[in-house]
Amino acid sequence: MAFSPALSRLIDAFRVLPGVGAKSAQRMAFHVLQSERAGGERLSSALAEALQHVQHCRRCRMFAESDYCDICSNPQRDASRVCIVESPADVMALEQNTDFRGHYFVLMGRLSPIDGVGPEELGLDVLRDRLQNGPVEELILAVGATVEGEATAQYIGDLAERYGANITRIAQGVPVGGELEYVDAGTLSQAFSGRRPL
Repeated sequence: MAFSPALSRLIDAFRVLPGVGAKSAQRMAFHVLQSERAGGERLSSALAEALQHVQHCRRCRMFAESDYCDICSNPQRDASRVCIVESPADVMALEQNTDFRGHYFVLMGRLSPIDGVGPEELGLDVLRDRLQNGPVEELILAVGATVEGEATAQYIGDLAERYGANITRIAQGVPVGGELEYVDAGTLSQAFSGRRPL
């Protein structure tokens, strides 16, 4: 059965969301039209407003409604310590679960030449300028332990070295409450090689 053009466009629009396939998109579209029309209007309005007003912070590339985000604008934050993360979601996770009071730099991805993602797409020219002009003493790498994450970490490490910034990396390994027999080999190896004095 063919859907009307408007319904087909709505289903296709939902498919831009990560992890949403054809069936999920269809279910969402039907739900909004069947029982959440007011919610759909709010969603549409909020999305249009965010697309119009939300941009990238000029210093850290986090989402903001002005030139600089709340973190970069806060004089109480330590601008000499910069945590490098892959996404805005990582910033939120660190803000909610740690006592980090420095600044961030959001890559919006990781190096992946096969996907056409190079240093320019990650804003590493902005980071280079920040290292060159700002009082950055420590770069803290909080990127994933994937092949692309490792390549990104290496590239940023080389960049930091050129400008004399210390570089550290968040610890990786066995999760709290995890049992060794259930931890994958790569994670266990990383945890063992990254051991520290008690």
